[in-house]
Amino acid sequence: MAESEPESESESNPDPLLRRSDDIEYETVDAADGLEKGVLISDDHGAPNFAIRRFVLEPGAEVPEHTNEVEHEQYVLEGEYTVGIGDEEYAVESGDSLLIPGGTVHWYRNEGDDRGAFICAVPNGDDAIELVD
Repeated sequence: MAESEPESESESNPDPLLRRSDDIEYETVDAADGLEKGVLISDDHGAPNFAIRRFVLEPGAEVPEHTNEVEHEQYVLEGEYTVGIGDEEYAVESGDSLLIPGGTVHWYRNEGDDRGAFICAVPNGDDAIELVD
């Protein structure tokens, strides 16, 4: 009789997965006009530790100050826009990377004529978002 794998080991060895760009559904983000989010990979797809999401920031879009419980690692795919993290403002463009620690106030603003897009990686689990008044 073969022994079964312990659950923790099978969770750390998920099945491979390919999701095509046509598989990704984008939804508007209620807190910000002109911001859309597509979940590329998450725990819903068998990823045991992290989720990656793609955000599109349309020209003129502003994302208000907010915090997230978990850290964010971001990679700018296209466009040029401004990101506020804590008391600092950063002009970002394609190829730039950002670390936004959990609990840190941050925001986005796209004053350009072209859309911006970025990939955001976060740990799986609850990620409570709080708008800052």
